[in-house]
Amino acid sequence: MSNWIATDEIRGNFAKAMSEMYRHEVPQYGSLLALVEAVNRETLDADPTLAAELRDSDELARLDVERHGAIRVGTPDELAMLRRLFAVMGMHPVGYYDLSEAGVPVHSTAFRPVDDAALKRNPFRVFTSLLRLELIEDAALRQRAAEILAARDIFTPGARELIATAERQGGLDAEQAERFVAEALETFRWHREATVDLGTYRALSDEHRLIADVVCFRGPHINHLTPRTLDIDAVQQRMPEAGIDPKAIIEGPPRRACPILLRQTSFKALEEPIRFADAAEGHHTARFGEIEQRGVALTRKGRERYDRLLTASRKGGPAADNVSHQAQLSEVFADFPDDPATLRRDGLAFFHYRAVSGATADSGVGGEPDVEALIAEGALVATPMTYEDFLPVSAAGIFQSNLGDGVHDEYASHSNQAQFEEALGAAVIDEIALYQQRQEVSLAQALSLLR
Repeated sequence: MSNWIATDEIRGNFAKAMSEMYRHEVPQYGSLLALVEAVNRETLDADPTLAAELRDSDELARLDVERHGAIRVGTPDELAMLRRLFAVMGMHPVGYYDLSEAGVPVHSTAFRPVDDAALKRNPFRVFTSLLRLELIEDAALRQRAAEILAARDIFTPGARELIATAERQGGLDAEQAERFVAEALETFRWHREATVDLGTYRALSDEHRLIADVVCFRGPHINHLTPRTLDIDAVQQRMPEAGIDPKAIIEGPPRRACPILLRQTSFKALEEPIRFADAAEGHHTARFGEIEQRGVALTRKGRERYDRLLTASRKGGPAADNVSHQAQLSEVFADFPDDPATLRRDGLAFFHYRAVSGATADSGVGGEPDVEALIAEGALVATPMTYEDFLPVSAAGIFQSNLGDGVHDEYASHSNQAQFEEALGAAVIDEIALYQQRQEVSLAQALSLLR
């Protein structure tokens, strides 16, 4: 019998170490965590029904440890090695995101756990973007960026060795797992020394500030960590009281009785001192603090309606402030059902099914159980399935809001999932198909207990 440490435990230890490192590097992140914890506690105290629902679905236990991070890498080799690194922690590439549509020259995936048990243990996610050098129009600058990236190694020798060991053995023992967390953490650490001179940094930054962020440092440095809140509107309102400067608007759908997909906000990116390779001093803006509120995962039908309504909400142009923005969204999204039963019956959202202890199922038409009747009788419980992924538009909005003025908008129509998967060395998992599979499995298991 092997003595390998469970991937869930390694992932949990890495997420904790990452959070402690980021709190040390960005003290305001600690203030953000304290604010989110306070809002969550008050929300649960004020809504015992919500607290019970979260407890019954095992969502409550993961709330305090839940985080997502984001990094940006420069080469296919870096991306492929990250895939292997995250696999050691039971994290797999889910979804393809083309941020070039929003003027950001990257495409991305999210490394995360995929099965129910792993998600309940620790749903740590890392939104990982690959720089698209081919979108840099200046050939000389594009070549210079490629040369800079080719000269660096963002992984320690120890991390490379332990990844290979895990692949060869099928896992890591306790001592190896502890070393792996320490070695892997170095890839995500902030470095205030740039690898290029000031002139090169400015040339890359003028092309796009994100390009300079990816190319000009020894590693990709985690650029934010995101706790999960149960009331993002309260957090947004109270951030200034905690000495935190929030971005102008909350990204994503409006506030609803039954939250859908994902809502995000952040504090503005920090201006941090750096030293360039020619000894010049300067500043770099990249890292920020993000907060998210997660709702139910939508089906393809639900996503189509969401996308259509989101587009309609923007026809009047950008709102003057968050209050106006949310009012504008709420008016348009009145056309989207806002109760779990309708979302389920209309096939707009995914649900997790659970049999009630001691209940039985009478056969329906043709001997098949009548799911709606079982729910009505109280024999079967359908709980909204938490959305575990990201919104391309929200991700891009967060990026843009923290990159400042002068960002580009001419990268449209360059989606290339095949190119991304070739760099990754694997196909990304279709997130909607994954939710569908989880729903079907949970229903089959629940019905089997009722027969």
